Amino acid sequence: MQNIIEISELKKSFGSVRAVDDITFSVEEGSLFAFLGLNGAGKTTTINIICTILKKDSGKVNVAGFDLDVAPEKVRENIGVVFQKAVLDDSLSVYDNLCVRASFYGIYGNKRKDRIDELSKILSLDEIIKRPYGKLSGGQRRRVDVARGLIHSPRILILDEPTTGLDPQTRKAVWNVIENLRKDLGMTVFLTTHYMEEASSADDVVILDAGKIAARGTPNELKEAYSYDLLTVYSPKNDVLDKAFADLKFLYENGAYRVNVLNGEHAKRILSEYGAYIPDFELRKGDMDDVFLNVTGKKLVGGEQ
Repeated sequence: MQNIIEISELKKSFGSVRAVDDITFSVEEGSLFAFLGLNGAGKTTTINIICTILKKDSGKVNVAGFDLDVAPEKVRENIGVVFQKAVLDDSLSVYDNLCVRASFYGIYGNKRKDRIDELSKILSLDEIIKRPYGKLSGGQRRRVDVARGLIHSPRILILDEPTTGLDPQTRKAVWNVIENLRKDLGMTVFLTTHYMEEASSADDVVILDAGKIAARGTPNELKEAYSYDLLTVYSPKNDVLDKAFADLKFLYENGAYRVNVLNGEHAKRILSEYGAYIPDFELRKGDMDDVFLNVTGKKLVGGEQ
């Protein structure tokens, strides 16, 4: 696959604060790319530069084959954005909001109507298309926000923490919509999120910390490099298991040994060798929460503001 976004040596400072500090990465066309980081890590600053909202200090940005410095209008044509906070008019209907947005791109008349009808079908907006945007539920608003971002048929959809503040059921519904867009339209999705389960579905993940790239890879690569599986052995404390786990990172609490193991095979070897001393156990696979904590030394809390 070819890269649809290429960022090279990007820098942006606000006074003495280096918000984006010499980062380089690329995004493959048709992929789900995830940006992870605490507030202030540089995620939104990077997105605002890509969207031409904010000027960079230095570096190169290429989007859909267009150099940001040479053809910013072409960059804008190829991206749609769903911001953290809604930017539509609460008093206008969904249809009128989308009409206004379409006009920004010179889309009028039958072409505009056809495009809104198409998005209404894709995003299940028919029942709410005439309702005021301000009267909609959180999940309904998010579907409309996605429609706004797609009105001009961009190749890239940028989602800046799109499900923050939504309940789990609504978040799942929004993600079903996004996954269908990727499957049906082959769209590239660039995501920032505080929810690790969303990042776990990405094709590629970049973890930002204090404006720098702290780690990058697929979720599986990152988990293999930066997380451990957790073996919990339910047993009274005894000398045999103390000795068995002495060279491993373990904690004994509430009647159980909690032992970091490399993988399932490692756990199986322990259970095979010391099974006579292990009446019960459970194994938890390492996850993206572990990765983020081990990479940055900080805990990323879902929905953090």
